[in-house]
Amino acid sequence: QVQLVESGGGLVQAGGSLRLSCAASGRTLSTYHVGWFRRAPGKEREFLAVVGLTNGRRAYGDSVKGRFTISRDNAKNTVALQLNSLEPEDTAVYYCAARSVGISWPPRAYDYWGQGTQVTVSS
Repeated sequence: QVQLVESGGGLVQAGGSLRLSCAASGRTLSTYHVGWFRRAPGKEREFLAVVGLTNGRRAYGDSVKGRFTISRDNAKNTVALQLNSLEPEDTAVYYCAARSVGISWPPRAYDYWGQGTQVTVSS
């Protein structure tokens, strides 16, 4: 079983950037496909990005394509999400999640979740 911890959230002005990190313990993250999601107040959990076992396979949700970049560093047992050109609508709690088999989009497909990190974008 793998435990996930997100970090890197905070308060940023519109147009700014943040880099979120998902760190794993318990098992190596290199054997899991890892996704990033977010939940804004009053909204459903939203898929943002997923990376396969290597950086060669990545996919993004339409709302963040071109602004967010997911990448993994298997040597450091981490997966990062670079957030650029942030907008107030990006304000949410951001989560990373892991699954063992294949890339997938729906949150219900993921077995392990972190506690989340808050991102707040001011206008």
